[in-house]
Amino acid sequence: MPKLTGRYAMMEQLVAEGVTHIFGNPGTTEQGFMDALQDYSQLEYILALHEATAIGIADGYARASGRPAFVQLHITPGLGNAMGMLYNSYRSHTPLVIYAGQHPQRGASQESILAGDLVRLAEPLTKWAVEAQDANEIPVLLRRAFKTAAEAPRGPVFVSVPTNVMDEEADVDIVTSATVDQRIHADPAAITQAAEILVNAESPIIVCGDGVADSGGQDELVQLAELTGAAVHASFTSELAFPSEHPQYAGLLNVVAPAALKGQLSTADVILAAGTPVFPLLFPIDESPFPDRAKVIHIDLNAWEIGKNWPVELGLLADPRSVLTDLNAEIRRIQTDDQKNAATERAARVSATAGQLMQALEMAAKSRWDNSPIGTGRMMSELGEAMDPDTVLFDESITAGGYLMRYLRFPDTSRHYRASGGGLGPGMPNPIGIKLARPDKPVLSVVGDGSAMYTIQALWTAAHHKVPVTWVIANNASYRILKLNMLDYLGEGAAGRKFVEMDMTEPQLNFGEIAAAFGVKGSRIEHPDEIGDAVREAQASGEPRVLDIVIEGNVKSGWL
Repeated sequence: MPKLTGRYAMMEQLVAEGVTHIFGNPGTTEQGFMDALQDYSQLEYILALHEATAIGIADGYARASGRPAFVQLHITPGLGNAMGMLYNSYRSHTPLVIYAGQHPQRGASQESILAGDLVRLAEPLTKWAVEAQDANEIPVLLRRAFKTAAEAPRGPVFVSVPTNVMDEEADVDIVTSATVDQRIHADPAAITQAAEILVNAESPIIVCGDGVADSGGQDELVQLAELTGAAVHASFTSELAFPSEHPQYAGLLNVVAPAALKGQLSTADVILAAGTPVFPLLFPIDESPFPDRAKVIHIDLNAWEIGKNWPVELGLLADPRSVLTDLNAEIRRIQTDDQKNAATERAARVSATAGQLMQALEMAAKSRWDNSPIGTGRMMSELGEAMDPDTVLFDESITAGGYLMRYLRFPDTSRHYRASGGGLGPGMPNPIGIKLARPDKPVLSVVGDGSAMYTIQALWTAAHHKVPVTWVIANNASYRILKLNMLDYLGEGAAGRKFVEMDMTEPQLNFGEIAAAFGVKGSRIEHPDEIGDAVREAQASGEPRVLDIVIEGNVKSGWL
């Protein structure tokens, strides 16, 4: 059992956990940590200029790598700066292990500058938060932190370490944290019951979430959809678990407008929810979103989510991939020829309906094809045509998302990541983490201009660490989502009302110039014919690039 100071015990434990990247923004209470880093060349520190950016980069890395990312934050104000982006990670169950330094234990009653109760501050947005009391605890607590972050439901954890504890010596054990097998199978009787419900369904719908991708069950989900002929919707997810190019993909559920959500589910007599909450909506609703006749089957490793808001016919607390595997086998066993034929016909109808939606989006785009500023549909079409076919996409396109779904589609999964927590800003930092986790893939992010300004300093990190991400800024010079929500809020009372401070003009934002200030090459694009060449050149450059594409707002400012 070696005797180590707390800071070296931390470094050794991080190495034992397989950590290769540390994402952070340092301060005075982390000086011991930062000094020890120079003795561990296998640990690369990715410097962010703001704590929210550090969390965002780590979130992308954890999501793309499938394992917890390690984040270093500063004391109370630093943790406070991180909270907005940490909310996203908490809601989307991203596994993060977050460390922040605390003032020395001695003299706490003096209420030093920057002092605060870090554990209480972190608790609302983490699975577990703790403060080390002596150096011997550091590797123990880190092992528990990595284990807790990775266990379902995954999520962020927080460890505070006072500066004096980092300098203390202790006899410590350095071993890798426990690996917990979470391949929990459902009761065979429950599998049979679910299979019988599905094969007898006339209009089944599947709703998938991050739990499917976390379990590696994407292929099994495709098989289930094809066996049953079900339409497949994605819920408010961080990663699309079903190929967006598949003919049975029916798009994202509308979590903003309850009436629209009910419309999407209205034809279903069976709804299978796999690895997803049911449902995280923007505002609470007074009645179930499910049709009265629909039987709901919910598969999740998180017991809290099953039947949380509305009753279900059958809840299966199990690993989604294991359930989907068993369910597919049982359906193949019991499905009759007539049921197989009905599923094939149903899949054809689902495909036709999806095709009609795509055609409607195409027609809407064509109606503004030559507009100036550039029509959103035209921008997405040009982007889809020019983008490297191996691209991994991060999507914070906000109100441009409908056209993105039409023109940027993938035949496989693990290629389309999204901002799912609801907080704005991950479109700039998250793709940096994705690229670090998947260096062999080109990474491109589509970001709304308002969202980009929340974490624009992520560009400096990309330039400093030479991370080649291409950002496409959908620049309509406004908070268009707020305008649309305002119109919905006012309804018939919108006439004569103004949008108050929902435009980013006077002065106008020029993201090409902003990027240059952070050391990233950027260009401003005002004509659609320029988009394709700009995208191809940016992705081939091997450098971080920003493409500022000026698009139409579609909602007039001023009086309505």
